Amino acid sequence: MSLESDQTRRHFFSRCGLGIGGMALASLMDPGAMAATSASRLAHLLPRARRVIYLFMAGGPSQLELFEHKPKLNALSGQPIPDSFLEGKRFAFMDSSFKNRSTLLGSRRTFRQHGRSGMWVSDWMPHMAGVVDEVTFVRSCAADLFNHAPAKLFMNAGSGQFGRPSLGAWVNYALGVESNELPGFVVLQSGPRGPRGGAVNWTSGFLPSSFQGVPFRSAGAPILNLASPEGVDVAQQRRLLHAVRDLNLSRQVETGDPEISTRIANYELAARMQVAAPELADLKGESEATLKLYGCDRDKPSFARNCLLARRMAERGVRFVQLYHADWDSHGGPGQNIEEDLAKVVHEVDQGCAALIQDLKARGLLDDTLVIWGGEFGRTPMGEVREKTGRNHHIDAFTMWFAGGGVKAGAVVGTTDELGFNAVEDRAHVHDLHATILHLLGLDHKRLTFRFQGREFRLTDVHGEILTPLLA
Repeated sequence: MSLESDQTRRHFFSRCGLGIGGMALASLMDPGAMAATSASRLAHLLPRARRVIYLFMAGGPSQLELFEHKPKLNALSGQPIPDSFLEGKRFAFMDSSFKNRSTLLGSRRTFRQHGRSGMWVSDWMPHMAGVVDEVTFVRSCAADLFNHAPAKLFMNAGSGQFGRPSLGAWVNYALGVESNELPGFVVLQSGPRGPRGGAVNWTSGFLPSSFQGVPFRSAGAPILNLASPEGVDVAQQRRLLHAVRDLNLSRQVETGDPEISTRIANYELAARMQVAAPELADLKGESEATLKLYGCDRDKPSFARNCLLARRMAERGVRFVQLYHADWDSHGGPGQNIEEDLAKVVHEVDQGCAALIQDLKARGLLDDTLVIWGGEFGRTPMGEVREKTGRNHHIDAFTMWFAGGGVKAGAVVGTTDELGFNAVEDRAHVHDLHATILHLLGLDHKRLTFRFQGREFRLTDVHGEILTPLLA
């Protein structure tokens, strides 16, 4: 564009800037209208789910201790790994001689069938055993990357490279927000630390930053720096916000920078959240029966409390809620004992997960809320001997489960071989899972794109098939 044409453009926008700025501000002040416009522009088919609650078990939970009953593996425990299962395999943290020092490891857990569906669940998850008729287990999940940080990024963004938008950001971008007072994408964390990689797991990447995940704190103010400083009253704050908005609008008219629209939207949303966020985090209105169902305290941070907060967010129109619970890494090193440390982590999540499903169903929210449970990969059928015996990372076959939002209930999708090394039926790669999740939300993964650096990008890149056996 020439300097002359650029000056003409700026002159035009400056002359009509009040009208354009007013229209921009009107859309920002009415997120419901903006969401309706976005949904009508990008929704491709009739959605089965309106929102997502993603329970992310960071570190790679062992499917063989929880949901995969493998009698043959148990019978061969302690024996060498058959060569036929090792062809073309790579395992993290094990050198080429690993088969000479690693043997098959059966599970010590007791598995029983539960519900009308007869689903196998271990004795470590008694609460989940009570809701198996509401969930579908996908036993044949597969990923590409076996180190934690890139594998988490791959599960969230469909790529192990930094800079790609996360699933929650794509959903937020495509469908817009339903709430006028809360973000469309919220992140909750529990455990002693967050997931490896941190905020890159909920980034908006090259999408406008208004679509990124907003972390809510487990204690104290839900969001830092949200409250007005001492001595600043409502009138003063409103004058400040109006002045900042006017400056941003003026700059937006001059430059056309879309990130300025994001900045304006974030200021406006932060002002509205000053009331909504503390109310959301205040559980005083929840009954003792509800707290008992989740097994949580009103004020003490925990995964179960975050599950209850996720239900409250679903009621209030948050489109995508992601809960992270760490410490699922179980190699057998310090703090990674598969019989003690893993048992503790499982106990921390079992009741909250089951209660969330029960609570959503009782309130009529499960039918249009897609609940997802899983980590970045699973665990190997052979042992890994460190200080104690554990299991290594495994990307070729692991289990996730889904509930509500248009998926089958009380079913199993995919099977693995008798030792749990490989998926042998209905393999569900991460790209396939993403394609299916978008499909349930009314989005065609091949048509949900964003132009960046000269080409169209999508969550599933050039891959992904809908996992039709999962659909109700």
